[in-house]
Amino acid sequence: MSTETVRRGLHALDWVWKRAQLVAQDSDPERAAKRAHIRRVFEPLGRREALLFSDELDLHLRPKVGAQWMPRATQAEVLTPGQDERRDLAGALELRTGPGPHCLWFRKLTGLFLDLLNLLDRADPARRFDRIYGVADNGKIHQAAVVQRWLRQHPRFVLLFLPTDCPRAHPLERCFGDRHDQVTRHHRRKRRRDLVADVERHLKQNGPWHDQPSEIYQAAEVTQALQKQANLPSSAVA
Repeated sequence: MSTETVRRGLHALDWVWKRAQLVAQDSDPERAAKRAHIRRVFEPLGRREALLFSDELDLHLRPKVGAQWMPRATQAEVLTPGQDERRDLAGALELRTGPGPHCLWFRKLTGLFLDLLNLLDRADPARRFDRIYGVADNGKIHQAAVVQRWLRQHPRFVLLFLPTDCPRAHPLERCFGDRHDQVTRHHRRKRRRDLVADVERHLKQNGPWHDQPSEIYQAAEVTQALQKQANLPSSAVA
């Protein structure tokens, strides 16, 4: 049987030829407990409390290439800017009010996360919030000794950690994914500052203003872990 016959047969079965999607393993043995801890915070969240998901985003001057519509027998071309340049953006998403402050660094280092924490401290002063919960992934910059020292100096901030390799538990991942679809894919900017301005404009105007945690927070294993945590002292869960 020729490959063309196979192709026609697969089309008849409504199969299409496209790229596979990379997905995270989501194999953290503590994934249910970590999701339950976050759910335990956001479900009874008070008026003087805030829950913010934070993340970092790589911005490369070299355009990201992806699928797009184009005439048959043609292929669109995306010019490269020559030498690639990079900046890293750190941002936060508050579930009730949408995207919050962001800051830029030349690399994804601990100082970038500290800058974001200081921005959040100024943007949400103590007269407005008694407690601010920050949710981050397990990256080294979020667990550095200098970050732990900052948290001790700012006791109204509490840092929660997501399960390892579980982007679906992170609503800001969806915001950043939309950024790739709308801004950085096949962009034509030649200067880094113009690309950064496009991303900042997109996050301000077109981001998911109100987002809710994924349905995986309502999974049966998470509910079971939540019930188990409810029977433990608060110090044992934190």
